[in-house]
Amino acid sequence: MNETPQQSPQQQDTQEATIDLGRLLGVLLDHKWQILIITLLFAGVGYVQGQLATPIYQADALVQVERRSSVSPFGTVGSILGEDVVSTPAEVEILQSRMVLGQVVDRLERDVIIRPVELPFIGNYVMRHGIPRPEFMDRQPHVWGDESLDVARFELADSRRGQRLLVERLPEGYQVLLDGMPIGSGQVGQAERYLEGDLTLHIASFNAAPGARFRLMKQHRTSAIGSIGARLQIRETSSSRDGAGMLRLIMTGDDPAELTRTLGAVAETFLTQNVERQSAQAQQSLEFLEEQAPELRSQLADAERHLNEYRAGLDSVDLDSESQAAIERYIELETRLNELEFQEAELAQRYTPSHPSYQALLRQRRQIQQDRTELNDRVKELPAAQQEVIRLRRDVDVTQAIYVNVLNTIQELEVARAGTIGNVRIIDTAVISGLVAPNRIRMILLATLVGLVLSVGLVLMRELLRRGVTSPDQIEAAGIPVYATIPLSSAQSRLTKRMRRKGLKQTKSVVTGILAEQAPADLSVEAIRGLRTSLHFALLEGCNNRIMITGSSPGVGKSFLTINLASVFAQAGKRVLVVDADLRKGYLHRAYKLDASPGLSDYLAWQCELADIIRPTGIENYYVISRGRVAPNPSELLMQSRLAEAMVALGDRFDLVLVDTPPMLAVTDASVVGKHCDTTLLVARFEQNPVREIKAARRRLEDNGIRVRGAVLNAVERKPSTAGGYYGYYHYQYR
Repeated sequence: MNETPQQSPQQQDTQEATIDLGRLLGVLLDHKWQILIITLLFAGVGYVQGQLATPIYQADALVQVERRSSVSPFGTVGSILGEDVVSTPAEVEILQSRMVLGQVVDRLERDVIIRPVELPFIGNYVMRHGIPRPEFMDRQPHVWGDESLDVARFELADSRRGQRLLVERLPEGYQVLLDGMPIGSGQVGQAERYLEGDLTLHIASFNAAPGARFRLMKQHRTSAIGSIGARLQIRETSSSRDGAGMLRLIMTGDDPAELTRTLGAVAETFLTQNVERQSAQAQQSLEFLEEQAPELRSQLADAERHLNEYRAGLDSVDLDSESQAAIERYIELETRLNELEFQEAELAQRYTPSHPSYQALLRQRRQIQQDRTELNDRVKELPAAQQEVIRLRRDVDVTQAIYVNVLNTIQELEVARAGTIGNVRIIDTAVISGLVAPNRIRMILLATLVGLVLSVGLVLMRELLRRGVTSPDQIEAAGIPVYATIPLSSAQSRLTKRMRRKGLKQTKSVVTGILAEQAPADLSVEAIRGLRTSLHFALLEGCNNRIMITGSSPGVGKSFLTINLASVFAQAGKRVLVVDADLRKGYLHRAYKLDASPGLSDYLAWQCELADIIRPTGIENYYVISRGRVAPNPSELLMQSRLAEAMVALGDRFDLVLVDTPPMLAVTDASVVGKHCDTTLLVARFEQNPVREIKAARRRLEDNGIRVRGAVLNAVERKPSTAGGYYGYYHYQYR
């Protein structure tokens, strides 16, 4: 038979490294049920995780921040300062400040944490769905869905904040544990003190089975504030040109009732502090004016007294129209100047002297002072008596006008302080707006996708790492002609058993019947008949009629091929002898229901003659030599000249001698036996033996002077990954 020309190592490596996408798709189809099961398993895990995951809700509220005007004791200040434009970022910072969130913590006692001791993994699910405690879970510390704890009073010293307490239900009352150690017991409905007065606990109701436990802890105030701040989000939804803004307050959590209460408290606290801030501005101005009023009243009394005394000294002094006009002008200028002084005192608390508003006020004051100086110069031209009367009357009228103005402003500020509403308004109160997590559909889809990718990846990775031959082309590309491709037989699996040798943990597949006799129409038997035809012509070219059948590794099907190949030769009228040369683990005798001894090892050990070990199988023209007793030195026995003599004698006596040997890469027995056989067949198993392993076995045989005639690809499976290959040649049956 002509051999396929060998390719260079570079060409072989290139072919081995080539990835056939069609074959990979076929591999996926081969393992479709495995992929489907893993994918469904992950989808189930995603569904269960979605059901067990704690729901996270979102609540929102809408707050409007409007423009506000500065509270001033004088209406003219608005013309200088204008109205304040609200700074939305500043209001956001106020909302997230400890001033606001701290009041929320104090108001709702959010520094107190009461949590049940839940079951692992499913505890939250049990609590949410109100699943009652089963009877077999009695006296367990875990809390079930129909159990609760109501704490009416929980006071803990600041030095013990952060310590975790446990409250355990007892048949009568309860006990308190700290760090796993009991610190005292109490009765439901009564206030109890523990830890030398550091802990005061009043449990109003305890609806739980004995043994159930709840965790109690009082956080540090800053930790409680940080916990609320971490869940609070503030988004500016809109902002108008006049400075008004809309703030959307968003908070997430797993308790809808607690969520709406907390977010509502944040909005209300923000509104309250804004009103208090506006009222504080009015109060500050009011206190300033109330300090000035007594002093002005005293100045007015002194001015009236001086005027009356001067008039009493002079009988009378009449004021002409020019003097009267001067006095009225004095009153106007002094009143305006006094107002500017009050305004300057207010601006000095808010701005520096370089501020534009402050500079505008100073320019107005300088202008009024200049007008007053010019008026003084005109008054100095009048007679002395007129000047004194004008000065005294000016002091009285100006002081009286200022005093009356201050009293009116005090009344206005008191009214404004009482009716302060601030510039913050709650548009939408806190409500639950939706479920944030878990997204169960997304979790199931994601888990399904992960399962699909993982299963496909595992199948492809295993396929790429296995690198076993899947077609005769791969073997022939290595320079070894393929004599036959034998499909995997389902009937053969019923003739194979797993057996274990004494003292060993490993098991081995043992052939217990002859497939060619029990299922002669099987596709595998038809393929072996094709191998018989190929070997017929190969034997014509050989020097003897002895064939050695070996493989690179265990479990490739050497024994199956040897037994059934001998059977089809016997059916063709040939006298066939099967020799079990595996003196270590040979089990061919079990296929014929015979004992292992006497056999080849007994003959080689000079314990019997050749005729004693040749036994019929019960099939015409079909004989067998079993392995004999397990030999401690099989390689040494096979190297004796007695084996060569036996092989020559057997070759003369039978038309065909088939020798089954151990794996080539495991032991050297095949190299010894092969020297007595002109024809050597190398058996490779589908998807098990890599091409490199087959080449290594051939190379070792050739190094010992044994020529490999060809190979047999055994146990080929009909798969989408091998569709269109050599298996298809045996798919058709002719009946």
